Amino acid sequence: HGFLYFNSRHIQDPASQRLTWSKPPLNVLVIRKVRDEGLLEPFKELCRFLVEEKRLMVFVEKKVVDDVALTADETFSSIRKQLCTFREGFDDISDCIDLIICLGGDGTLLYASSLFQGSVPPVMAFHLGSLGFLTPFKFESYKTEVDKVFEGNAAIVLRSRLKVKVVKGLFQRSEQLFKPEENGTGPPNHIGTEAGKITLQLQVLNEVVVDRGPSSYLSNVDLYLDGRLITSVQGDGVIVSTPTGSTAYAAAAGASMIHPNVPAIMVTPICPHSLSFRPIVVPAGVELMITLSPDARNTAWVSFDGRKRQEIQHGDSIKITTSCYPVPSLCCHDLVYDWFDSLAQCLHWNVRKKQTRLTDGSDSSDTEN
Repeated sequence: HGFLYFNSRHIQDPASQRLTWSKPPLNVLVIRKVRDEGLLEPFKELCRFLVEEKRLMVFVEKKVVDDVALTADETFSSIRKQLCTFREGFDDISDCIDLIICLGGDGTLLYASSLFQGSVPPVMAFHLGSLGFLTPFKFESYKTEVDKVFEGNAAIVLRSRLKVKVVKGLFQRSEQLFKPEENGTGPPNHIGTEAGKITLQLQVLNEVVVDRGPSSYLSNVDLYLDGRLITSVQGDGVIVSTPTGSTAYAAAAGASMIHPNVPAIMVTPICPHSLSFRPIVVPAGVELMITLSPDARNTAWVSFDGRKRQEIQHGDSIKITTSCYPVPSLCCHDLVYDWFDSLAQCLHWNVRKKQTRLTDGSDSSDTEN
Protein backbone atom coordinates (compact mmCIF):
# COMPACT_ATOMS: atom_id res chain seq x y z
CA HIS A 1 0.00 0.00 0.00
CA GLY A 2 3.01 2.30 0.12
CA PHE A 3 2.91 2.90 3.89
CA LEU A 4 3.93 1.11 7.06
CA TYR A 5 2.26 0.78 10.45
CA PHE A 6 4.61 1.77 13.24
CA ASN A 7 3.95 0.64 16.79
CA SER A 8 0.78 -1.30 15.93
CA ARG A 9 -1.45 -1.36 19.01
CA HIS A 10 -3.16 -4.37 20.54
CA ILE A 11 -6.49 -3.62 22.20
CA GLN A 12 -6.79 -5.66 25.38
CA ASP A 13 -10.11 -7.09 26.49
CA PRO A 14 -10.74 -5.59 29.96
CA ALA A 15 -12.23 -8.89 31.10
CA SER A 16 -8.82 -10.53 30.64
CA GLN A 17 -7.38 -8.56 33.57
CA ARG A 18 -7.30 -11.15 36.35
CA LEU A 19 -5.36 -11.53 39.58
CA THR A 20 -3.34 -14.74 39.90
CA TRP A 21 -0.95 -15.59 42.72
CA SER A 22 2.56 -16.88 41.98
CA LYS A 23 2.61 -18.08 45.60
CA PRO A 24 0.02 -18.02 48.40
CA PRO A 25 -0.23 -14.62 50.13
CA LEU A 26 1.20 -14.60 53.65
CA ASN A 27 1.25 -10.96 54.79
CA VAL A 28 -1.88 -8.79 54.78
CA LEU A 29 -2.11 -5.10 55.58
CA VAL A 30 -5.43 -4.06 57.12
CA ILE A 31 -6.28 -0.35 56.88
CA ARG A 32 -9.14 0.93 58.97
CA LYS A 33 -10.71 4.35 58.81
CA VAL A 34 -9.72 6.10 62.03
CA ARG A 35 -12.14 7.94 64.31
CA ASP A 36 -15.03 5.74 63.22
CA GLU A 37 -16.32 3.62 66.10
CA GLY A 38 -18.71 1.81 63.77
CA LEU A 39 -15.70 0.06 62.21
CA LEU A 40 -14.34 -1.31 65.49
CA GLU A 41 -16.30 -4.59 65.54
CA PRO A 42 -15.83 -5.32 61.80
CA PHE A 43 -12.10 -4.65 62.23
CA LYS A 44 -11.81 -7.08 65.13
CA GLU A 45 -13.87 -9.68 63.30
CA LEU A 46 -11.70 -9.41 60.18
CA CYS A 47 -8.42 -9.59 62.12
CA ARG A 48 -9.62 -12.64 64.06
CA PHE A 49 -10.58 -14.35 60.79
CA LEU A 50 -7.24 -13.58 59.12
CA VAL A 51 -5.12 -14.62 62.10
CA GLU A 52 -7.00 -17.64 63.44
CA GLU A 53 -8.61 -19.14 60.35
CA LYS A 54 -6.32 -18.04 57.51
CA ARG A 55 -3.10 -18.18 59.58
CA LEU A 56 -1.77 -14.95 58.11
CA MET A 57 0.59 -12.27 59.35
CA VAL A 58 -1.57 -9.16 59.74
CA PHE A 59 -0.01 -5.69 59.64
CA VAL A 60 -1.87 -2.77 61.23
CA GLU A 61 -0.88 0.82 61.89
CA LYS A 62 0.28 1.32 65.47
CA LYS A 63 -2.17 4.12 66.24
CA VAL A 64 -5.03 1.80 65.24
CA VAL A 65 -3.83 -1.00 67.54
CA ASP A 66 -3.31 1.50 70.39
CA ASP A 67 -6.92 2.69 70.16
CA VAL A 68 -8.33 2.76 73.71
CA ALA A 69 -11.49 0.99 72.61
CA LEU A 70 -9.34 -1.84 71.25
CA THR A 71 -6.96 -2.16 74.20
CA ALA A 72 -9.89 -2.27 76.64
CA ASP A 73 -11.34 -5.39 74.99
CA GLU A 74 -9.91 -8.38 76.86
CA THR A 75 -11.46 -10.88 74.43
CA PHE A 76 -9.37 -9.38 71.62
CA SER A 77 -6.07 -9.17 73.52
CA SER A 78 -4.69 -12.50 72.21
CA ILE A 79 -5.30 -11.43 68.61
CA ARG A 80 -3.98 -7.93 69.27
CA LYS A 81 -0.65 -9.33 70.51
CA GLN A 82 -0.19 -11.20 67.22
CA LEU A 83 -0.68 -8.14 65.03
CA CYS A 84 2.43 -6.62 63.43
CA THR A 85 2.45 -2.85 63.84
CA PHE A 86 4.09 -0.07 61.85
CA ARG A 87 4.26 3.71 62.03
CA GLU A 88 3.64 5.76 58.93
CA GLY A 89 6.68 7.79 58.03
CA PHE A 90 9.02 5.64 60.14
CA ASP A 91 8.62 1.99 59.10
CA ASP A 92 8.86 0.81 55.50
CA ILE A 93 6.55 -2.14 54.84
CA SER A 94 6.38 -1.79 51.06
CA ASP A 95 8.39 -4.96 50.36
CA CYS A 96 6.62 -7.36 52.72
CA ILE A 97 2.90 -6.95 51.98
CA ASP A 98 1.06 -9.37 49.66
CA LEU A 99 -2.49 -7.99 49.97
CA ILE A 100 -4.13 -4.82 51.31
CA ILE A 101 -7.62 -4.90 52.82
CA CYS A 102 -9.34 -1.56 53.43
CA LEU A 103 -12.29 -0.96 55.77
CA GLY A 104 -14.15 2.32 55.40
CA GLY A 105 -14.58 4.92 52.70
CA ASP A 106 -12.69 5.78 49.53
CA GLY A 107 -10.14 7.67 51.62
CA THR A 108 -8.73 4.39 52.95
CA LEU A 109 -7.65 3.37 49.45
CA LEU A 110 -6.11 6.80 48.83
CA TYR A 111 -4.22 6.36 52.10
CA ALA A 112 -3.07 2.87 51.05
CA SER A 113 -1.77 4.34 47.80
CA SER A 114 0.25 6.95 49.70
CA LEU A 115 1.99 4.24 51.75
CA PHE A 116 3.41 2.61 48.61
CA GLN A 117 5.45 5.01 46.52
CA GLY A 118 6.62 2.14 44.31
CA SER A 119 4.89 -1.11 43.44
CA VAL A 120 1.50 -1.54 45.15
CA PRO A 121 0.06 -4.90 46.29
CA PRO A 122 -3.50 -5.81 45.24
CA VAL A 123 -6.12 -3.85 47.20
CA MET A 124 -9.44 -5.26 48.38
CA ALA A 125 -11.69 -2.48 49.67
CA PHE A 126 -14.86 -3.01 51.73
CA HIS A 127 -17.58 -0.44 52.28
CA LEU A 128 -19.64 -0.46 55.44
CA GLY A 129 -22.77 1.49 54.65
CA SER A 130 -22.89 3.53 51.47
CA LEU A 131 -21.09 2.26 48.38
CA GLY A 132 -17.94 4.13 47.36
CA PHE A 133 -16.26 4.46 43.97
CA LEU A 134 -13.19 2.67 45.28
CA THR A 135 -14.82 0.30 47.80
CA PRO A 136 -16.98 -2.23 45.88
CA PHE A 137 -17.14 -5.10 48.42
CA LYS A 138 -19.86 -5.56 51.05
CA PHE A 139 -18.51 -6.49 54.45
CA GLU A 140 -21.44 -8.79 55.25
CA SER A 141 -19.92 -11.46 52.97
CA TYR A 142 -16.25 -10.75 53.73
CA LYS A 143 -15.28 -14.39 54.42
CA THR A 144 -16.60 -15.60 51.08
CA GLU A 145 -15.06 -12.66 49.21
CA VAL A 146 -11.63 -13.06 50.85
CA ASP A 147 -11.64 -16.79 50.09
CA LYS A 148 -12.40 -16.05 46.43
CA VAL A 149 -9.47 -13.65 46.23
CA PHE A 150 -7.10 -16.12 47.87
CA GLU A 151 -8.14 -18.77 45.36
CA GLY A 152 -7.01 -16.40 42.59
CA ASN A 153 -8.44 -15.52 39.18
CA ALA A 154 -10.23 -12.45 40.57
CA ALA A 155 -11.16 -9.51 38.33
CA ILE A 156 -8.87 -6.54 38.78
CA VAL A 157 -8.58 -2.97 37.49
CA LEU A 158 -5.19 -1.26 37.29
CA ARG A 159 -5.82 2.28 38.50
CA SER A 160 -3.14 4.51 37.01
CA ARG A 161 -1.36 7.01 39.23
CA LEU A 162 0.45 10.24 38.52
CA LYS A 163 4.15 10.64 39.16
CA VAL A 164 4.55 14.19 40.40
CA LYS A 165 7.78 16.11 40.88
CA VAL A 166 7.84 19.54 42.54
CA VAL A 167 10.98 21.50 41.71
CA LYS A 168 11.44 24.40 44.10
CA GLY A 169 13.33 27.59 43.28
CA LEU A 170 16.76 28.25 44.74
CA PHE A 171 15.31 30.82 47.15
CA GLN A 172 12.85 28.29 48.65
CA ARG A 173 13.63 27.03 52.15
CA SER A 174 13.97 23.25 52.28
CA GLU A 175 12.03 23.06 55.56
CA GLN A 176 8.77 23.60 53.66
CA LEU A 177 9.14 20.19 52.02
CA PHE A 178 9.30 18.50 55.42
CA LYS A 179 6.24 20.20 56.88
CA PRO A 180 4.24 17.49 58.71
CA GLU A 181 0.60 16.73 58.07
CA GLU A 182 -2.02 18.26 60.34
CA ASN A 183 -2.35 14.97 62.22
CA GLY A 184 1.41 14.83 62.69
CA THR A 185 1.95 11.93 60.30
CA GLY A 186 2.73 11.44 56.66
CA PRO A 187 4.70 9.04 54.48
CA PRO A 188 8.36 9.97 53.93
CA ASN A 189 8.79 12.51 51.15
CA HIS A 190 11.16 11.39 48.42
CA ILE A 191 13.70 14.21 48.36
CA GLY A 192 16.37 14.68 45.72
CA THR A 193 18.14 17.49 43.90
CA GLU A 194 17.92 18.46 40.27
CA ALA A 195 20.11 21.13 38.71
CA GLY A 196 20.75 22.58 42.15
CA LYS A 197 17.06 22.71 43.07
CA ILE A 198 15.20 20.72 45.72
CA THR A 199 12.61 18.28 44.41
CA LEU A 200 9.72 16.41 45.98
CA GLN A 201 8.38 13.28 44.26
CA LEU A 202 5.02 11.68 44.97
CA GLN A 203 2.65 9.07 43.57
CA VAL A 204 -0.90 10.44 43.28
CA LEU A 205 -4.03 8.33 42.75
CA ASN A 206 -6.77 10.95 42.31
CA GLU A 207 -5.51 14.39 41.39
CA VAL A 208 -3.05 17.23 41.68
CA VAL A 209 -4.85 20.51 42.44
CA VAL A 210 -3.25 23.90 41.85
CA ASP A 211 -5.35 26.79 43.19
CA ARG A 212 -5.16 30.43 44.24
CA GLY A 213 -5.13 29.63 47.95
CA PRO A 214 -6.17 32.45 50.30
CA SER A 215 -5.58 35.18 47.71
CA SER A 216 -8.51 37.12 46.28
CA TYR A 217 -6.74 37.42 42.91
CA LEU A 218 -7.25 34.92 40.09
CA SER A 219 -4.56 32.31 39.86
CA ASN A 220 -2.40 32.70 36.76
CA VAL A 221 -0.40 29.62 35.86
CA ASP A 222 1.17 28.37 32.63
CA LEU A 223 0.52 24.82 31.42
CA TYR A 224 3.14 23.04 29.33
CA LEU A 225 2.81 19.69 27.53
CA ASP A 226 6.06 17.91 26.66
CA GLY A 227 7.94 21.20 27.01
CA ARG A 228 5.58 23.29 24.86
CA LEU A 229 3.36 26.00 26.32
CA ILE A 230 -0.24 25.10 25.49
CA THR A 231 -2.22 27.61 27.55
CA SER A 232 -2.36 29.84 30.60
CA VAL A 233 -4.97 29.17 33.27
CA GLN A 234 -6.65 32.25 34.73
CA GLY A 235 -9.29 31.35 37.28
CA ASP A 236 -9.51 29.61 40.63
CA GLY A 237 -7.03 26.95 39.53
CA VAL A 238 -6.56 23.73 37.59
CA ILE A 239 -6.99 20.01 38.33
CA VAL A 240 -4.75 17.36 36.78
CA SER A 241 -6.36 14.00 37.45
CA THR A 242 -6.26 10.31 36.65
CA PRO A 243 -9.33 8.50 35.29
CA THR A 244 -9.91 7.32 38.88
CA GLY A 245 -9.91 10.97 39.98
CA SER A 246 -12.36 11.95 37.23
CA THR A 247 -15.28 11.11 39.53
CA ALA A 248 -13.84 13.19 42.41
CA TYR A 249 -13.03 16.94 42.38
CA ALA A 250 -12.83 16.99 38.55
CA ALA A 251 -16.44 15.84 38.24
CA ALA A 252 -17.54 18.69 40.51
CA ALA A 253 -15.60 21.10 38.25
CA GLY A 254 -17.48 19.92 35.14
CA ALA A 255 -15.18 17.25 33.69
CA SER A 256 -16.29 14.05 32.00
CA MET A 257 -16.12 10.82 33.96
CA ILE A 258 -13.60 8.36 32.53
CA HIS A 259 -13.43 4.64 33.24
CA PRO A 260 -10.27 3.86 35.27
CA ASN A 261 -9.06 1.42 32.61
CA VAL A 262 -8.68 4.22 30.02
CA PRO A 263 -5.03 5.38 29.70
CA ALA A 264 -5.34 9.16 30.00
CA ILE A 265 -4.63 12.29 32.01
CA MET A 266 -7.38 14.88 32.53
CA VAL A 267 -6.85 18.63 32.74
CA THR A 268 -9.82 20.49 34.23
CA PRO A 269 -9.92 24.24 34.98
CA ILE A 270 -11.54 25.41 38.21
CA CYS A 271 -13.92 28.32 37.53
CA PRO A 272 -11.89 29.65 34.56
CA HIS A 273 -12.38 33.31 33.62
CA SER A 274 -13.13 32.24 30.07
CA LEU A 275 -16.26 30.93 28.37
CA SER A 276 -14.30 28.63 26.05
CA PHE A 277 -11.96 26.81 28.45
CA ARG A 278 -13.32 23.26 28.46
CA PRO A 279 -11.76 20.27 30.27
CA ILE A 280 -9.41 18.25 28.06
CA VAL A 281 -8.04 14.72 28.04
CA VAL A 282 -4.44 14.04 26.97
CA PRO A 283 -2.70 10.69 26.38
CA ALA A 284 -1.16 8.85 29.30
CA GLY A 285 2.61 9.19 29.24
CA VAL A 286 2.92 12.85 28.24
CA GLU A 287 4.64 15.20 30.68
CA LEU A 288 2.68 18.18 31.92
CA MET A 289 4.41 21.05 33.66
CA ILE A 290 2.72 23.83 35.63
CA THR A 291 4.48 27.06 36.60
CA LEU A 292 3.42 30.49 37.78
CA SER A 293 3.00 32.87 34.86
CA PRO A 294 5.68 35.59 34.85
CA ASP A 295 3.02 38.27 35.32
CA ALA A 296 1.08 36.40 38.06
CA ARG A 297 0.00 38.77 40.84
CA ASN A 298 0.18 36.16 43.60
CA THR A 299 1.53 32.72 44.39
CA ALA A 300 -0.39 29.47 43.95
CA TRP A 301 -0.93 26.45 46.17
CA VAL A 302 -0.74 22.78 45.29
CA SER A 303 -2.06 19.63 46.99
CA PHE A 304 -1.81 15.94 46.15
CA ASP A 305 -4.88 13.78 46.77
CA GLY A 306 -5.89 16.47 49.27
CA ARG A 307 -2.64 16.20 51.27
CA LYS A 308 0.78 17.85 51.56
CA ARG A 309 -0.51 21.27 50.58
CA GLN A 310 2.28 23.75 49.88
CA GLU A 311 2.88 27.11 48.25
CA ILE A 312 4.22 27.49 44.70
CA GLN A 313 6.23 30.63 43.95
CA HIS A 314 7.96 32.12 40.93
CA GLY A 315 10.77 29.82 39.84
CA ASP A 316 8.98 26.66 41.06
CA SER A 317 7.52 24.05 38.74
CA ILE A 318 5.25 21.00 39.02
CA LYS A 319 5.99 18.16 36.59
CA ILE A 320 3.32 15.49 36.14
CA THR A 321 3.26 12.29 34.09
CA THR A 322 1.74 8.82 34.26
CA SER A 323 3.36 6.60 36.88
CA CYS A 324 4.57 3.11 36.04
CA TYR A 325 3.19 1.93 39.42
CA PRO A 326 -0.62 1.62 39.23
CA VAL A 327 -2.88 0.53 42.09
CA PRO A 328 -4.28 -2.98 41.40
CA SER A 329 -7.83 -2.70 42.71
CA LEU A 330 -9.88 -5.89 43.07
CA CYS A 331 -13.37 -5.90 41.57
CA CYS A 332 -16.46 -7.30 43.24
CA HIS A 333 -18.08 -8.37 39.94
CA ASP A 334 -16.04 -7.05 37.03
CA LEU A 335 -14.38 -3.78 36.15
CA VAL A 336 -17.23 -2.59 33.90
CA TYR A 337 -20.20 -3.54 36.11
CA ASP A 338 -18.55 -2.19 39.28
CA TRP A 339 -17.91 1.22 37.72
CA PHE A 340 -21.42 1.71 36.35
CA ASP A 341 -22.90 0.46 39.62
CA SER A 342 -20.89 3.07 41.54
CA LEU A 343 -21.97 5.80 39.08
CA ALA A 344 -25.60 4.92 39.74
CA GLN A 345 -25.27 4.47 43.50
CA CYS A 346 -22.87 7.32 44.32
CA LEU A 347 -23.84 10.02 41.83
CA HIS A 348 -27.32 8.84 40.68
CA TRP A 349 -25.97 9.12 37.13
CA ASN A 350 -28.76 9.71 34.57
CA VAL A 351 -31.52 9.06 37.08
CA ARG A 352 -34.81 10.65 35.99
CA LYS A 353 -38.49 9.89 35.95
CA LYS A 354 -39.29 7.75 32.93
CA GLN A 355 -41.52 9.10 30.22
CA THR A 356 -44.86 7.29 30.04
CA ARG A 357 -45.82 5.43 26.88
CA LEU A 358 -48.52 6.71 24.57
CA THR A 359 -51.99 5.28 25.06
CA ASP A 360 -53.80 3.61 22.17
CA GLY A 361 -55.44 6.06 19.80
CA SER A 362 -53.46 9.07 21.03
CA ASP A 363 -51.39 11.26 18.77
CA SER A 364 -47.88 12.32 19.79
CA SER A 365 -48.65 15.80 18.45
CA ASP A 366 -51.68 16.20 20.70
CA THR A 367 -51.37 18.53 23.66
CA GLU A 368 -53.41 18.57 26.81
CA ASN A 369 -54.93 21.71 28.20
